Amino acid sequence: MKRNFRLTRSTDFKRVRNAGKSYAHPLVVLVATPATENSIRIGFTAGRSVGGAIERNRAKRLLREAMRMLLPSVRTGWDLVLIARQPLPTATFEQVQATLSQLFRRANLLTPPQG
Repeated sequence: MKRNFRLTRSTDFKRVRNAGKSYAHPLVVLVATPATENSIRIGFTAGRSVGGAIERNRAKRLLREAMRMLLPSVRTGWDLVLIARQPLPTATFEQVQATLSQLFRRANLLTPPQG
C-alpha cells in the first residue's frame, strides 16, 4: 500500500480513535471517521496483546496486503484505523480478506459495483 494512503502521525491515530465509529470482529477492529479531504488514509496498528514484534509485524503486513486488494472499492473521504487482535497473526490471508470485506460492508464504506 502506498504511503500517501497511510495515517502516520500519532495525533491522526488519536483523532480517529476518539472521534470515529468502531466495527469489531474477532480478528480486526475497524475505526472510521470522515476525513477533511476527499481521500482515504488508513493506519495499521497491533498492540502487545497480539504478541511479540514478529507477530505484530506479521499482523500489520497481512492487513496492509489485504487492504491493498480492497482499496479500489473503498469509498473516499474517510480516515480509517485497522487494529489487529490476538488471533490475526495465525490467520490465513483469505480469512483476513474476508474479515476486511465484512467489516467494510458493515461500515457501509464500499462503493456500489459499477455496471
